[in-house]
Amino acid sequence: MAVQQQQMLPPQYVEDLQTDYGKQLTAATAAPLDTAKFAPQVAGQDKAQTDAYTMATTDKQGIGAFSPYITQAGAYSGPTGYQSFMSPYQQDVIDATLSEYDTQAAAGLQGIADMATRSGNLGGGREGVMRSQYQNKSDMNRALLQSGLLQQGFTQANQLANQAFQQQQGLAGLVPQLYQGDIRTLGSAGAAQQAQEQAQLDATREENRLAAYEPYERLGYLGSGIASIASGAPGQYQSTVMPNPTPLQNALGIASVTGGVLGNLYGNQGAPWMPGN
Repeated sequence: MAVQQQQMLPPQYVEDLQTDYGKQLTAATAAPLDTAKFAPQVAGQDKAQTDAYTMATTDKQGIGAFSPYITQAGAYSGPTGYQSFMSPYQQDVIDATLSEYDTQAAAGLQGIADMATRSGNLGGGREGVMRSQYQNKSDMNRALLQSGLLQQGFTQANQLANQAFQQQQGLAGLVPQLYQGDIRTLGSAGAAQQAQEQAQLDATREENRLAAYEPYERLGYLGSGIASIASGAPGQYQSTVMPNPTPLQNALGIASVTGGVLGNLYGNQGAPWMPGN
């Protein structure tokens, strides 16, 4: 007994559309995508960032920026720290002061001689005693005057050395803070520039990705339209190109759309060129 099989074929124009769609799909998927054009890229560090890093890690600028000031502070301490602050004119002042003192002391001796002359004891023992007493007291006063001048110079120099020591200590703390401020400013400005460059890289990547998947997008839209014509029901198409998907997600999305379109076109039997048909 002969078996009769009845097959419902779509209209010729639908078959033509299906045939054209199959050719385009085969051509579009024959060559692999050049994913390198839209591979993620990381913007390099801006020069301001590298300058900030260099400043932070370079001796005498970042780490160890306090060192020269501590060293200098050490030179102003200890038993000889005052010497750098002694006045270069101190000895001139001492010599001039003592010279004036000696002039006045000599005038005092002359006064004793004049008194002895008037009293008729010039060259006598009493004059000698008076001269001796006067000279001893004068010498003592001269020594006290000299030591006082020396002490005054030392005290002043020591105060200046202590002041300089404190200034160097202050700079040892201040200078690193100033460097840190510069480092933060450079780092912040560099980060802003790096973010801008990263945004540009991302925009270029997105542009390249959209361009690469545009043919697949058109095929998906075309396939959805063919499926709706063949089924007689209004078709709905959902874009497979979403914001910033990964290449793997895109590939899976395209495969899903393609499979759905073929299923709508040929039903559960599958496409004629698929294995088993």
